[in-house]
Amino acid sequence: MKSNKFLRTTGIVLTVLALIVLIGPFLIPVPPLENTVPVEQLVDADGKFVEVNGVNVHYKTWGEGEPTFILLHGFGASLFSWREVTEPLSQFGTVIAYDRPAFGLTERPLEWEGESPYGPQAQVDIVIGLMDALKVEKAILVGNSAGGTVSMQVALQYPERVEALILVDAAVYAGGGAPSWVRPILKTPQMNHVGPLIARQLQAQGVEFIKTAWHDPSKITQDIFDGYQKPLQVANWDKALWQLTVASEESGLVERLAEITMPTLVITGDDDRIVPTEQSLRLADELPNAELKVIAQSGHLPHEEKPVEFMQAVTEFLSTLK
Repeated sequence: MKSNKFLRTTGIVLTVLALIVLIGPFLIPVPPLENTVPVEQLVDADGKFVEVNGVNVHYKTWGEGEPTFILLHGFGASLFSWREVTEPLSQFGTVIAYDRPAFGLTERPLEWEGESPYGPQAQVDIVIGLMDALKVEKAILVGNSAGGTVSMQVALQYPERVEALILVDAAVYAGGGAPSWVRPILKTPQMNHVGPLIARQLQAQGVEFIKTAWHDPSKITQDIFDGYQKPLQVANWDKALWQLTVASEESGLVERLAEITMPTLVITGDDDRIVPTEQSLRLADELPNAELKVIAQSGHLPHEEKPVEFMQAVTEFLSTLK
């Protein structure tokens, strides 16, 4: 009798716990974003859009002729992050900076057929699709942080389209996504409901994240803070960021570094607290055709914090390609 009572009690407890897990998340209110603004009101005069693989991609261009540089920003950033070096780079050729899916002013689809537009392969396909749309046969890919890992994936899959790589504090050794056992949980309806609330923490922590990315945060102006916060005025940015999280996977780049044989410049700040400087040193050592430049008194964003030194390193590297 005691055994049956124990089993009944255990069954009731497990049932209650299951209901909490299954239904509880749906009871958490997710209020709509406030003060959102149509994308059209946020686009600069020189901003452009082109449809790539069903996604309306926001981009800007500078300069003309070859070579062509394609700039890929990092997590939580946008093409705004390249503002200090686009004009100097355009002295060498054509510069194209775009907003990666889930960031900036690029369209944030919430429904699609087939593969997620936020997944690793879709990120690669966007680069090639953008090149095709803008009639760019070959380019030098310049990638910061997560944009660096996308650049390397493009180089692996389409080596004939990549003239060279410039990897700026590339996030290669951090894994690049949730562990495989976690991903099915992230895709549940329960997590899809509360996920945007998690994504909104980006806005709450955004200022501190930017400060961490700089060696000397006292040099960050209000205009810079505003530039980073601007895309958070777009509707559904939180849902799109969650979909990016759900679609993320481990990159597998570490095992394939020897296959990336085109000329590569690895740039890092000596005080990178996001992607530790030691990881960039390791990357330059493990890539078969890489040069290394460590920029003093710089953090995770040397192209913003030390643009003159950044361009000196790039200029020296470009001279070796001729």
